[in-house]
Amino acid sequence: MLRDILGLTEDQVSGFDRDTELFGALPELDSMAVAGLLTEMEDRLDILIEDDEVDGELFENFGNLVDFARSKITA
Repeated sequence: MLRDILGLTEDQVSGFDRDTELFGALPELDSMAVAGLLTEMEDRLDILIEDDEVDGELFENFGNLVDFARSKITA
């Protein structure tokens, strides 16, 4: 999803680990891209993301985003 929404390359994304910083570190991830990524996550993962679930910590690093997605899938 990060590749599709942000236009990142496979090499960029494959180098991500849990501690890879996202918002503020990736110029491609601006506020508009965040909205697009959340919408895409809802569509692809068949989940609903409530407004109060989204905060700065969610996009702080790749691990937080993955953990959030996993928690929504298993909920």
